[in-house]
Amino acid sequence: MKKTYKAILFGNGTMGERHRIFFEKSDVRFLKIFEMDDLDRNGCIQIPLVEDFITSEKIDFAVIASPASTHYQYAKLCLERKVSVFVEKPLAITGEQAQELVDLANHNNVILFVAQSECFNPVFLNFRKHFMMELSSNAAGLAATKTDFAENSADSAGSPFCLEFRREHQYSERCRDVNAALDLMIHDLSLCLSMFRYEDLKVTKFALSKNDDRAQMQINVVNGNYAGAVLNFIVDRNSEIDVRTVSVKFARFAGRPAYDYSVSLAPHNEDGEVIHVSDSLENEHKFFLKLMAGACSEWGRRAAQCAADAVKLATSTALS
Repeated sequence: MKKTYKAILFGNGTMGERHRIFFEKSDVRFLKIFEMDDLDRNGCIQIPLVEDFITSEKIDFAVIASPASTHYQYAKLCLERKVSVFVEKPLAITGEQAQELVDLANHNNVILFVAQSECFNPVFLNFRKHFMMELSSNAAGLAATKTDFAENSADSAGSPFCLEFRREHQYSERCRDVNAALDLMIHDLSLCLSMFRYEDLKVTKFALSKNDDRAQMQINVVNGNYAGAVLNFIVDRNSEIDVRTVSVKFARFAGRPAYDYSVSLAPHNEDGEVIHVSDSLENEHKFFLKLMAGACSEWGRRAAQCAADAVKLATSTALS
């Protein structure tokens, strides 16, 4: 028998409404929506209102789609009361806060799920499948190309392969409480962490524009089978174009010539604007409901940790 979940929603803006519609189609019943009328003079939802409601009602999970700077506060409030959480990206605005939420969810044995929809984008999932197969089949040749690659190298010279993640769109009023790294780059850092271990990565460059709208990062793979590879990230939320791409460049190895290719993570309309891939949102909601039903629990814990690690990378300010 299909269970009807009871939920609360923090924020009913663009993403909050999308999440609510998707969940309601799966028979989730929202008992309360906390929004503008529930804010205090500092722009935060009044905590006593939430505490009273959670205490008086049996809540299965909370959906947090409020401004990014409030995610930590609301997620912690719910997790402390053993209420599972579905939260929009980024999980938090500091690595310490993000890790604290992951640890709290694990300690209280409740679900913490971060809605980073690109990780469920069927275009990316197909790209990742074939790219990782390519790495596996070329393992010997890639190993032969490795040089004494410096951990803090300034470029990709000597790299067995290079990945470039690019994400740009026109100016929007949304998500202005965080910079472009926590707003946009967080997506591609999460994609990266679905392919490479956080422990094997080292941030070697990070630049953020004065207006917080553009950011660039270089990450070197310094350990493991792919040591020497370079990962570049470029984001711009005040661009004249709409772009979501992953580009690959392989070095020459084992007599095979160098080659490269690029994949668009989203289709475009006739005006050149990116079209939202609805399957991404549908897939992430389905996975969350599977977690709520008790399936894929280990995968869920790994996904939450990856979301926290993505925040740690996005908030890097200097080489370690």
